[in-house]
Amino acid sequence: MPMTPSAPAPTPPDAVTLEVFRHLFQALAEEMGAALRRASYSPNIKERRDYSCALFDADARPVAMGDHMPVHLGAMPMSVTAALDELGPLGDGDVALLNDPFRGGTHLPDLTTIRAVHGPDGALLGYVAARAHHSDVGGITPGSMPLAREIVQEGLRIPPVLLVRGGRPQDDVRRMILANVRTPEERAGDLDAQLAALHTGRTRLLDMVERRGARAVLRAMTDLVDYADRLLEAGLERIPDGTWVGEDALEDDGFGSGPIAIRVALHVDGGRATVDFTGSSAQVPGGVNAVAAITSSATRYALRCVAEHLLAVEMPAGGGSLRSVRLVLPEGSVVNARPPASVAAGNVETSQRITDALFRALAAALPDLMPALSQGTMNNTTVGGIDPRSGAPFAYYETVGGGQGGGPGGAGLSGVHVHMSNSLNTPVEALEHAYPFRVTQYGLRRGTGGEGLHRGGDGLRRDLELLGEARVTLLTERRRHGPSGAAGGADGAPGANVLIRDGTEKSLDGKVTFEARAGDVVSVRSPGGGGWGTP
Repeated sequence: MPMTPSAPAPTPPDAVTLEVFRHLFQALAEEMGAALRRASYSPNIKERRDYSCALFDADARPVAMGDHMPVHLGAMPMSVTAALDELGPLGDGDVALLNDPFRGGTHLPDLTTIRAVHGPDGALLGYVAARAHHSDVGGITPGSMPLAREIVQEGLRIPPVLLVRGGRPQDDVRRMILANVRTPEERAGDLDAQLAALHTGRTRLLDMVERRGARAVLRAMTDLVDYADRLLEAGLERIPDGTWVGEDALEDDGFGSGPIAIRVALHVDGGRATVDFTGSSAQVPGGVNAVAAITSSATRYALRCVAEHLLAVEMPAGGGSLRSVRLVLPEGSVVNARPPASVAAGNVETSQRITDALFRALAAALPDLMPALSQGTMNNTTVGGIDPRSGAPFAYYETVGGGQGGGPGGAGLSGVHVHMSNSLNTPVEALEHAYPFRVTQYGLRRGTGGEGLHRGGDGLRRDLELLGEARVTLLTERRRHGPSGAAGGADGAPGANVLIRDGTEKSLDGKVTFEARAGDVVSVRSPGGGGWGTP
């Protein structure tokens, strides 16, 4: 019986062409971010750069991401998928908007906008997405990062909706959003900046199609995703096979729950891995609960860091589809919370602790490679009220850098944002111009990094004097125990929150909301990083 000839094997991608497209796609995402930053209104986006932009293929797989916020970028694929699942195919000129953590979002202040890009023939090329942290989206405290027991207290929850339909803005959706926030003019400006970023991404992708052809662009997208997946598999193959366990804990949730365990078992078998969070604490009343998108994002970040180091090669910025990794996330746990859990700090604090637990598991497998723990917190500070200078409402949000853990390659950096955060601190001049504050002290906490062959980096101290009455919320970690050292290195010093009133210092809890007076000074003192190696 004659045999049916097999289909020819696909032609492998040309390495030079693939590298050219990798840089083109990366530049597209970076230019989106530049457009968002320039057009934005709020210091949180314009100065701190608390935003992320990305390009996805027609199957919603990440092709390229800007050098922005890891906690945003790793979660954005779920946002795009959720929008398509609920809204169906996006037409030309449609823009989807969402922030619901239980539908692909992270926490409520992060608003994600998504636009489909169609070619001149009407065929779908892919999607561009922009996520930005808005300084207020309602809720019981200014800044929308409260100590809350359920998500409805945290702010406006937006499922996937169309903000723009066929190129026409949906004014009713926009009015509904702006009616539920404390700073509507600023929110409107930041939303418009996100739309500008999407326009920039769409324009650049169509420019590529015009110059190089749709077939070549689509082929490059597919090849880059596949290349990233193969690199991750090759990196996993260099981790010894076996089950590697890591554990860490959040100190509390602001309502008396704690310590709150994060446990992970990393099962490695060749180029595949199962990341199992069974044994992690059940979700708690306070807002440290993380949704699945956050845990997926932290896992993507940790494995990519290790794979790049082991292979000594830079992975494509999209990171691939994670096809070689299986996540096990117990429902109703602190790493996969269910409604109506509060989740504001899950994005900013628990993402860091998930990363720490993953790094501890990887350190068991690769003890000579992994660094000591870094500060492990974003030191979230929100302040809001009425600006006495203008009589208008204001809402301020800031994360504060700290110490990076020392590692086998050298000392940790001081005063930097680490792991899942990649933002900047708001410059003093911009801060004092935009808000009724005076920065009375800002500098390194010398000696807070752990001793070691390679010292941990030092934390920061940032003191804000309030010029009027305000409501303050602090969501911080590592206030009781500093980040642990590694390979014989000492732990970093814990952080501290202090209220200075009439010259008297009062220690504050790691998670606290309070009414502040004019003249009060809020002092946030971030942890140092752990040291690495015996001194």
